[in-house]
Amino acid sequence: MLTETRPYVPWELMNDFLTDAFVGYGVPRDDAAICADVLLESDRRGIESHGCNRFKPIYIDRIVNGTLLPKTNLEIVRETPTTVVADAHDGMGMVAAHRVMTMLLEKARAYGMAGGAIRNSTHYGIAGYWATMASKEGMIGLTGTNARPSIAPTFGVENMLGTNPLTFALPTDEEFPFCIDCATSIVQRGKIEYYAREGKPTPAGMVVAEDGSEVTDSQAILQMLVDGTAALAPLGGGPGDEMCGYKGYGYATVVEILSAALAGGEFMKALTGVAQDGSHQMYHLGHFFFVVDPDAFAGRETFRKVAGDICRELRASKKAPGYDRIYTAGEKEWLVWQERKDRGVPVGEAVQREIIEVRDKLGLPYRFPFEG
Repeated sequence: MLTETRPYVPWELMNDFLTDAFVGYGVPRDDAAICADVLLESDRRGIESHGCNRFKPIYIDRIVNGTLLPKTNLEIVRETPTTVVADAHDGMGMVAAHRVMTMLLEKARAYGMAGGAIRNSTHYGIAGYWATMASKEGMIGLTGTNARPSIAPTFGVENMLGTNPLTFALPTDEEFPFCIDCATSIVQRGKIEYYAREGKPTPAGMVVAEDGSEVTDSQAILQMLVDGTAALAPLGGGPGDEMCGYKGYGYATVVEILSAALAGGEFMKALTGVAQDGSHQMYHLGHFFFVVDPDAFAGRETFRKVAGDICRELRASKKAPGYDRIYTAGEKEWLVWQERKDRGVPVGEAVQREIIEVRDKLGLPYRFPFEG
């Protein structure tokens, strides 16, 4: 693990600030607390592309420009004993997802399985947050979301699909679940935003320009993605199929279809957030969720034990030369939390400036360790 040089901000301090800042921009306090926790959970796991780094540019700035409504009017448009379809009406995606997942957990406890979908939503944070809502209750969580077009199909260079994570959380008898939470592209847009904010290039092979060349200038990539002159390569790579990028392309398409079709929502080019005249418009994202209770099968304890045994056997298998450890999904994130839980969230200079800007604009009474 690299030595951390950024200053740490205590978790409670950052949570209180984020909550009050969301409230300052019109988010009801209970909803603001959910939003703050989702962002901080990213940082707890070391997924900084979706943590405090995105607080201002993805949420506050969108509230200000009118593409995200601070008050979430979640409408249940269809419900059965095991399913729910909701319309978020352009409110906070994190709040809409929390309400739907809470409903699905209750349904799965009663009937063994439950599924739901949301349309007309906005960015819902890390997908793993919603899947692990289930694993914390001893159940299996599955979720996915579409997003602004970023990924080109195999043999293509036009950004058509979102980075579309397909995310599972499986309870185990260990201290952490098996949780696979990743985009269906090699790199997600949020990671490129992080590279740009830190002044770092995007590694070669992750982004392809419309002429088929590779692009590494992170700031330029972000604009090119908006202009449609560059696209992210799917998992496996592109634009050809030599490295089996059709697998990532296929899974991204699965997520796109389920995110849109289950709730009757919008998809692909309709999700750019930019109107034909170049003005801002609502994103209208879609999310889907499934919860399975192992008690309806061989039982929760059996599931947790078998899942744990599989993970332990994988980690105990022969290591490649030069490597001394094998990990299972969710383990590295848990290790990051062990290192950070008593120290706080590390905050880089770009995020420090944004935090101070929001604090001063709202007149909030906070002072942070990085201010000396």
